Amino acid sequence: MSSIFVFPGQGSQTVGMARDLYENNAAARAVFDEVDDCLNEKLSDIIFNGPMEDLTLTRNVQPAIMATSIAMLRAYGAQLPEYVAGHSLGEYTALCAAGALSLADTARLLRLRGDAMQRAAPLGAGLTAVILGLDIDRVREICADAGCDVANDNSPGQVVISGPRDAVESAMAAAKDAGAKRAMALALSVPVHCRMQASAADEMRAALSDVEIRTPSATFISNKTALPMTDAAEIKDALVYQMTHGVRWRESVQNMCKLGITEMTEVGPGSVLTGLAPRICPELTAKKLEI
Repeated sequence: MSSIFVFPGQGSQTVGMARDLYENNAAARAVFDEVDDCLNEKLSDIIFNGPMEDLTLTRNVQPAIMATSIAMLRAYGAQLPEYVAGHSLGEYTALCAAGALSLADTARLLRLRGDAMQRAAPLGAGLTAVILGLDIDRVREICADAGCDVANDNSPGQVVISGPRDAVESAMAAAKDAGAKRAMALALSVPVHCRMQASAADEMRAALSDVEIRTPSATFISNKTALPMTDAAEIKDALVYQMTHGVRWRESVQNMCKLGITEMTEVGPGSVLTGLAPRICPELTAKKLEI
């Protein structure tokens, strides 16, 4: 019997998240202060006070969710379990939690990642949408025909697609014709995990070449392979790969069960990953971190 800590991605943010920890827990406060210092701005002020439109900007929300998650982890103060994983930007959080990346490097990489993603896709040129009620193979066929990409294979019947706006809109219409329960655009400022992010992937490759990644203290399950990954060079390659390829979360959770993991704890704002778990692997006990 093993356990895993998982860390959420974009979309879990709320204005005011972890403000009580900042005010009442020294370890959590130190995380936010260090992130503010290394970014040379008061990101914590946006996290705690908003406005929401500023918090949801890609360049802000990525380091903000990471900082909140690490603050919660350090306030909790317990030793990591045997495994860690993260959804999209949550991979950076997981690697920080496991000591593979320093907090300062993680914050700077996520700020750069958000900026690079925005530069790669002019405002309004791309779109991200969720398709509910179709299996992954059918969605892949639809995306191939429309010219967009599968961004997240989240759970059976929940797939996120991304790419050029007209291609995603065409895929949404085709999905509805194919019997999807819903095909709904998501409120993201950039298209994610798709070929439109090729230039952002190049920027991340250059940035990661100058950053030390140490062997994680807990076994890291990668979005790229949906399997454990421990080699630092392989992890760097996977972080670049995820810019233009989909997150294999459904397969990752399935493989957690195959590895003998019986308990998943979500560390960070929201409960998206906790909600997905029983749809993928009902025997896995999933819960939020209680502090």
